[in-house]
Amino acid sequence: MNHPIIPIAVAAGPSRERKRQAPRGRRVDPAALADIQALLGDAPRRRDLLIEHLHCIQDRFGCLATSHLAALAQELRMAQTEVYEVASFYHHFDIVREGEAAPAPVTVRVCGGLPCQMAGGASLLARLPALLGAGVRVQQVPCIGRCEQAPAVLAGQRAVPAATADTVVAAVHGTVAEAPTHVGYEEYVAGGGYALLRDCADGIRSADSLIEALEHSGLRGLGGAGFPAGRKWRIVKAEAGPRLMAVNIDEGEPGTFKDRVYLERDPHRFLEGMLLAAWAVGIDDIYIYLRDEYHDCRAMLAAELARLKAAPPVPGLPAIHLRRGAGAYICGEESAMIESIEGKRGMPRLRPPYVAQVGLFGRPTLQHNFETLYWVRDIVERGPDWFGGQGRNGRKGLRSFSVSGRVREPGVKLAPAGITVRQLIAEYCGGMADGHSLYAYLPGGASGGILPAALGDVPLDFDTLQAHGAFIGSAAVIVLSQHDSAAAAARNMMAFFRNESCGQCTPCRVGTAKAVGLIEAAQWDKALLGELSQVMRDASICGLGHAAPNPVDCVIRYFPHEVGA
Repeated sequence: MNHPIIPIAVAAGPSRERKRQAPRGRRVDPAALADIQALLGDAPRRRDLLIEHLHCIQDRFGCLATSHLAALAQELRMAQTEVYEVASFYHHFDIVREGEAAPAPVTVRVCGGLPCQMAGGASLLARLPALLGAGVRVQQVPCIGRCEQAPAVLAGQRAVPAATADTVVAAVHGTVAEAPTHVGYEEYVAGGGYALLRDCADGIRSADSLIEALEHSGLRGLGGAGFPAGRKWRIVKAEAGPRLMAVNIDEGEPGTFKDRVYLERDPHRFLEGMLLAAWAVGIDDIYIYLRDEYHDCRAMLAAELARLKAAPPVPGLPAIHLRRGAGAYICGEESAMIESIEGKRGMPRLRPPYVAQVGLFGRPTLQHNFETLYWVRDIVERGPDWFGGQGRNGRKGLRSFSVSGRVREPGVKLAPAGITVRQLIAEYCGGMADGHSLYAYLPGGASGGILPAALGDVPLDFDTLQAHGAFIGSAAVIVLSQHDSAAAAARNMMAFFRNESCGQCTPCRVGTAKAVGLIEAAQWDKALLGELSQVMRDASICGLGHAAPNPVDCVIRYFPHEVGA
């Protein structure tokens, strides 16, 4: 990702021999400094809160004026270039230089993800500017995590499901969609919630018994990597303290929305699982990283965390910090998320050392996806055989499939691991949508590859799809019909990867852009794309570059008739 450079105004000052008293850079405008000091109030001036402070400025003023960035740098005792490089990294920050006009007061974000494009997102995007007028900025943006509501739109911070021109106009003028009903703290406790945590605190259950239950159940990380959860707890527990915990709710993989659905309905089931993990491993502080597009979830979760803190179910809960993403898919990668929590650009780290050893703020860190923690209470209370005893085709456990595309009933489908896509569609989705038949499907979102209907009977689970050039990842299943094109889907996905590459390594930064250009052709250069794919897989730093070629490779392998390959 290329970052423009702010012109720096250098003021005359003392000779180089004298010690510098303040960070160098443009002169700080006293009015801008007063704005920032009033806005931040008594909030701590710490580097790790940089992104939170940038959000405060963006929310209050509608943009980040360079004068405000300079003032913030002075308040945080940071170089202005450091503040600018972070602000310019994230999509949701609007930097405005001197003499430039601020963006319109309201921004309407139209999802450009594959399910929303299939549902008419492009035509909606084309109509909205004329309908909304000059006072509203209309943007096409990457997946916003509402694929079952396609086409999905954010009007300001209001979600507009199954959007039409009329409902978007209404949302801009103040109409708010009804928020889902969630299980609050008191209701959760009344239903037996936090009883397991109390048993742990009272010594009725041991940390080893919890870890053994997870190991026996076969629970694996449900964010995409699939690392065994119990083993991860043991690894981090064996490290010297203090230990920290980072929870990833930045689900930015196109096609994925399961974490949002569970969070907005039963937040304390997740929170109890999180606190059980913290107790078993010995965690001092917990950081929850929630994607910025989930505004209503963030407000709800903040309120429920306040209730939990006011009436803790057990004494001595670890401190829980809720952090806000800023529109960067790469921050779904665990080390990039940790960099972002520390107030930096979301750049993946080179490993080793691994996050479990040297993670957040240099401490051993237990990193988990939201859904992995969501199942901890049920597995321990019901017994590991309840979870591990479910599955089909020799597979073990349950999977939450985010299903979108050409099915009659899209949504989150809790189904046995190892179910096939044909079974998933027939048994859980009400069949294909009227007039559509299965042509292809993406088993793991944008990065999981594209498979033909002929492979519709392959079990969907970890380690079952690799032989076919695909993987399950976060179990985001996008269904295509005979009215769709696998090549068009690959173009959509590769453009997404190009735009979301953090730019740190050349194979990913240049490779994704080069691939976008190559696959625009009616006839694809199979040999050149193959070479490019291999370089990206071999030399990219993180999983984005490794997996980005999957959709293209699958089209060449299974749909050559579409691209003359």
